[in-house]
Amino acid sequence: MVTTATQSLTGPDVAYLVPEIILVGMAIVLTIADLLLPNTVRRGFLSWLTLASLAASAAYVVWQLLSFNPFGEEYAEVVSLLRDSYRIDGFALTMKLIILAASMLILLMGIRTIERDDDITDKGETFTMLLPAVAGALILCSTADLITMFVGLELLGISTYVLIGFRKKSKLASEAAFKYVVIGAVSSAFILFGMSYLYGVTGSTNLGWIARTLEQATTDYEGLVYVALFFLVAGFAVKIAAAPFHAWAPDVYQGAATPITAFLAVVSKAAAFIALVRVIFNTAVIQTPFIIGPSASSVGEDVLLALKVLAAAAMIVGTTAALRQKNVKRLLALSGVANAGYLLVPLAIGLGTTSTNNLADFSFYLLAYVFMTVGAFTVMAVVSQTAGHDELKGYAGLYYRAPWTAAGMVVLLISLAGLPVTGGFFGKLFILLSSVQMKDYWLAAIMIVTSVISYYFYFSIIRQMFMRTADTETKLNVSVPTGVALWICVAATLALGFLPNAFMEMLEQAVTLTRDIWVAMPR
Repeated sequence: MVTTATQSLTGPDVAYLVPEIILVGMAIVLTIADLLLPNTVRRGFLSWLTLASLAASAAYVVWQLLSFNPFGEEYAEVVSLLRDSYRIDGFALTMKLIILAASMLILLMGIRTIERDDDITDKGETFTMLLPAVAGALILCSTADLITMFVGLELLGISTYVLIGFRKKSKLASEAAFKYVVIGAVSSAFILFGMSYLYGVTGSTNLGWIARTLEQATTDYEGLVYVALFFLVAGFAVKIAAAPFHAWAPDVYQGAATPITAFLAVVSKAAAFIALVRVIFNTAVIQTPFIIGPSASSVGEDVLLALKVLAAAAMIVGTTAALRQKNVKRLLALSGVANAGYLLVPLAIGLGTTSTNNLADFSFYLLAYVFMTVGAFTVMAVVSQTAGHDELKGYAGLYYRAPWTAAGMVVLLISLAGLPVTGGFFGKLFILLSSVQMKDYWLAAIMIVTSVISYYFYFSIIRQMFMRTADTETKLNVSVPTGVALWICVAATLALGFLPNAFMEMLEQAVTLTRDIWVAMPR
């Protein structure tokens, strides 16, 4: 395998940027169209054009992935543009496909939800603002440079600030938007502060260069390296809503429109995790004795210990706080906090002779998390619109009013709970086995205990659907786009549960540490 490093951007190189160009270009076109169209013209068609642009971007990513051919005997070259400011590798392409799939499902779910939300006055702008947000997420997938990474984070963050505030008639939305702007600015400042110190001690923003000079930098400036990495961890912990940096999530999720909440819970969280993977595996993990020998600095081990504590705190706090929730939006927000803990475990346990499969474990559970979470929010959107609120009692008698929707929700909930045979079960199982192999028994024990405790609040929704009498006999009106999104999520969740080994083998081939994450030093 040869890694190419292009110092200047040529005409043919622009072809690698097509997925992002499609989204940004279409966002500009749709924004202009929305401004020029008279107020009497409905903006519903903008949602379908937005969906078409996401599909076009996804199709190009699929073509890139097939051209890259991570499943063949001969790997294609990893393409590096502008000193890894932009990369085409197996991990980047796989994560982009997950991000785009999640975005399309959220948009399908949200087409009718947003159109029927009277608190949203600018419906066309809501659809178009999704495109730059997704573009920011794609940038985070394809960069190994701190500057470009920060640009992607801010493009995603600023777009979501606006999306949350589109419910102008809702006081909860206004409060949520204000909180998210403040908290987002603080987390961005933490990340930028950490990046600046990392640049100061290594002389580069390229992760490949940082990985190979950090050992000497740690010897010379150990205190500054600690400051840099811990500020980065804290900043990203806010972005992924990991305890104790999660306090904003329930309020923001509750105030935002349900499709935007799903976007925050899935796309924003996944993109931040993807960036964190590249940072941690090129800084903390590479300093462990398994990588560079027994003389390794303790900084990397201390950072991994901090991640373990964050993971444990997220699992415990998210699970216990959800026990007393009656608002389903807040419940799913806290469920997301717990799931952030599960996703942190593959990063936190590091690497050893018995466990080198962390990246595939992470990718599998992220894939499962995307489908089961988007599906759960899809059902919630339908139920909330019918009931007029987000409370748990709105699910009473759902089985009798919409049996197929209730059945789909059951599959998604048992996957979130980690029960067989679902994607959530095997995702947790793979991570659990890796933590046991690395002898992090206490972390594995917390995973098991919190998963068991979570049965209570997940099954409380099931109990409402099957064992409670509804206050109304009104049938749920599930639109075709919403139904398509729901059943794609259900089918994918079951497929991951029935064919876990097949998906894991594909992920092991598509995403690798040595080829995709450990970046070569730019020439």
